[in-house]
Amino acid sequence: MLTRKEIEDIEYKTFAPYAMRSRDSKGRLHKEEEHPYRTCYQRDRDRVIHSTAFRRLEYKTQVFVNHEGDYYRTRLTHTLEVAQIAVSIARTLGLNADLTEAIALAHDIGHPPFGHTGEQELHELMKEHGGFDHNIQGLRVVDLLEERYPAFSGLNLSWEVREGINKHSTPYDKSSRIAQLDPDKSPALEAQIVDLSDEIAYDNHDLDDGLASGLISEDDLRSIPLWKDADDALAGTNPGIKGQIKRYQIIRSLINTEVTDLVTESEKRIKDLGIRSSEDVRSRKERIITFSAGLLGKRRPLKQFLYDNLYMNHKVVKMADKSRRFVRELFNVYIANTEQLPPSYKHRTEAEGPHRAVCDYIAGMTDRYALDEYIRLFNPYERGQ
Repeated sequence: MLTRKEIEDIEYKTFAPYAMRSRDSKGRLHKEEEHPYRTCYQRDRDRVIHSTAFRRLEYKTQVFVNHEGDYYRTRLTHTLEVAQIAVSIARTLGLNADLTEAIALAHDIGHPPFGHTGEQELHELMKEHGGFDHNIQGLRVVDLLEERYPAFSGLNLSWEVREGINKHSTPYDKSSRIAQLDPDKSPALEAQIVDLSDEIAYDNHDLDDGLASGLISEDDLRSIPLWKDADDALAGTNPGIKGQIKRYQIIRSLINTEVTDLVTESEKRIKDLGIRSSEDVRSRKERIITFSAGLLGKRRPLKQFLYDNLYMNHKVVKMADKSRRFVRELFNVYIANTEQLPPSYKHRTEAEGPHRAVCDYIAGMTDRYALDEYIRLFNPYERGQ
């Protein structure tokens, strides 16, 4: 059996010099004894997987609200796909795959129901009370709201995983950095990988879900260079291929193209910038993990296509607008009478005020629970629970 110390020794011998090593972690908020055969980041990964907030991601929106069909990605399946892509990239670059996986599994753990629509509505409702950001909420979940240990609140994750949650940043996720996590420094390469893996996953898997839903078509995508190149290459090796297998193979090819480009370009930047340690990474203002300029240019038409034809499709917008009303009316009815909150949240009204307690409660809901709660609260013939 390998002990934790032996695993840490292996990390020192085999990881790239700029990787984060478990032994060099800045530690946890609350002192704990180290585990005999798991590193701190392996424990963090396991704690996230076993958390209530992680399980709830199964019934939280990615693009399509949960009840719209069993095929579509949920926030949980999206998270698992991000983790798979991120771990592959981390291992290829000689980085800490355990840290990468822990950050990836936790990166959306603070997401409210109904995806970014739910987040935007909560932020608007909370604008006079500190606002709402799912990265900050993710930290609240792992630092405070999860209740699993007698000695402290939260999951007591390592500093580096908490930093990765806080500094998560994509075009759709702007990080709101807090003072305790070195806000002026760049995150570790492992966290940077998660950010780009998130982009790779949601671009390609939202594309897949959009095609499956019929809201976009393969014919429309022929005008997008990335799709056309993959489509033509597949036709050359598998003439006559069509249907679901064709769609899967094209999506698979697009993911491979983006991952390969990311690894190649990032490795080049590491060398060109003279990165030799994790501190070199943190001292650079710009991100080191990135796509090449060529691929960035090719990705723009695809991202614009998804925005115009999927995210702004009238059916998606209609459900998004309905979701806003659900969140707003739930929020207002709880604020009007906090006695309706369950005891575990009601006591938080005294500690942080009613608005934050209500916000925490709604943010923790799944799409399904929020819809059911809406019916219980507003349907006069529905019994309360």
